[in-house]
Amino acid sequence: MVTKQQLSGLPEDADLRRADSLAREIFSDVANKWALLIIEALGEGTLRFSELRDQVEGVSHKMLTQNLRMLERNGLVDRKVHPTVPPKVEYTLTEPGRALRATVDLLCGWTHQYLGHIEAARGRFGT
Repeated sequence: MVTKQQLSGLPEDADLRRADSLAREIFSDVANKWALLIIEALGEGTLRFSELRDQVEGVSHKMLTQNLRMLERNGLVDRKVHPTVPPKVEYTLTEPGRALRATVDLLCGWTHQYLGHIEAARGRFGT
């Protein structure tokens, strides 16, 4: 978490601890399983909607649409519509999206590194 010293000079919107901050809203948007998986999938390159749905196993049409719109609204994904019939729509990570993908990669690495530990802990709780 960011300390008060690190926040000095930054706008109040940058403070994740504040319920009304933009930073917390952005954090809430991108810190969900579908957004993280979409960012990970788009890290490999530009994909069409159906290709993304195939890459992100288990995501519904509705959830994929909602998350892509949110990622686009936050400037993390670019949506390009090609004037064809039917329309061809492609999604690509923006520069901030690619930077976030590096963080998602770290989270994925952490998950792989500690998967056995977490499984063992859950086993002790019967879950």
